[in-house]
Amino acid sequence: MARVTQTAETSGTGRPAPRHHGNRHGRSELARLAVLEAADDLLVEKGFAGLTMEGIATRAGVAKQTIYRWWSTKTDVLLDAFLQDVAEDLTVHDSGDLARDLRAHLRDVASFLTASEPGAVYKALIAQAQHDPVFAREFRSRCLDDQRRRDRLPLERAVERGELPADLDLAAETDQLMGPVYYRVLVTEESIGAEFTDRLVDAFLHRHGLTARA
Repeated sequence: MARVTQTAETSGTGRPAPRHHGNRHGRSELARLAVLEAADDLLVEKGFAGLTMEGIATRAGVAKQTIYRWWSTKTDVLLDAFLQDVAEDLTVHDSGDLARDLRAHLRDVASFLTASEPGAVYKALIAQAQHDPVFAREFRSRCLDDQRRRDRLPLERAVERGELPADLDLAAETDQLMGPVYYRVLVTEESIGAEFTDRLVDAFLHRHGLTARA
């Protein structure tokens, strides 16, 4: 997530005072981004159990009441933070070469989920969804459905170009490609380097009689 730059105000003591992002004229985009950034940072620092709305408000420099106008729970904040990060950081490549696009996408997803703050948020949200059925439905509709559409996009483009058959089971093939990545992220926590993700792509290409372009 892009970092939010806040201009320090000066208190009566001459020391910089935390900037308060009010909501007098509707939702402030600066305040919203500051809250999402604070939630990301605090989750990594304190874990899900140690994350509180009060802590987020303090870190973001906003009033707690301001946060509660926009979000009901810390899980709601984290979900919006994750979706913001996905929109900023995960763009599916479209080079016109299926092998190249798949390799790039799997590497990007693996790095995003294992080497950045959003990866920690993702794990926390998945865990929360296991025992909160109301949130689980929201998480699937707002996050997982888009995730699956994004992951199968390289295959859909390849079908349109005629590289893959029109009757390809896109859902099953996407699961075979991406499933091992998410399994390592969420279950085993084993390394997910480029060598691992490239092997997944090579196996897919082999199954369909394709070879990577030079």
